[in-house]
Amino acid sequence: MERYANGGGSSNVIAYEIGPHSIKVQFGDGSIYLYTSQSAGAANLEQMKQLAKAGQGLNSFIGRVVRKGYDSKLR
Repeated sequence: MERYANGGGSSNVIAYEIGPHSIKVQFGDGSIYLYTSQSAGAANLEQMKQLAKAGQGLNSFIGRVVRKGYDSKLR
């Protein structure tokens, strides 16, 4: 997984891994969630990928928009 830049300084996101149709997000408590285009929606998934690469806004976007739109909890 790639370390999340945390440009805002207060994100609960630690790391992420981008796949062709998914993104895995690791949070501060060690949990890892898998989000897919089917579970979160294709447009939301693309936005999550952009925010992850930018290193800012991913945690907020998940909390405001995606919420429980994950495919599975991996850890």
